[in-house]
Amino acid sequence: MTIKVQVRQNESLEAALRRFKRQCNYSGVFRLAKARTWHEKRSDKLRRERRERLRTIQRASRIARDLIMGKQPRRRPMGARGPGGRNQIPSAV
Repeated sequence: MTIKVQVRQNESLEAALRRFKRQCNYSGVFRLAKARTWHEKRSDKLRRERRERLRTIQRASRIARDLIMGKQPRRRPMGARGPGGRNQIPSAV
């Protein structure tokens, strides 16, 4: 799995680095690296994967139910991106 980012014309190095990090997040490179940091027992891995499958199924059924009922899909508020995200209130210096 190779991720390549070419620096565009008139693009800062910081912006290209942000694009690279975003692509790494989307492709799951960080998740794989974190998962392989420590050994995970086979039973723990199966339990975790089962929980992830259940969470995905529950989310899909909740979205389908909301669409059938005519509700708008749930969306995160604009400023709720978490630590380090955009749209954050700058702290006093």
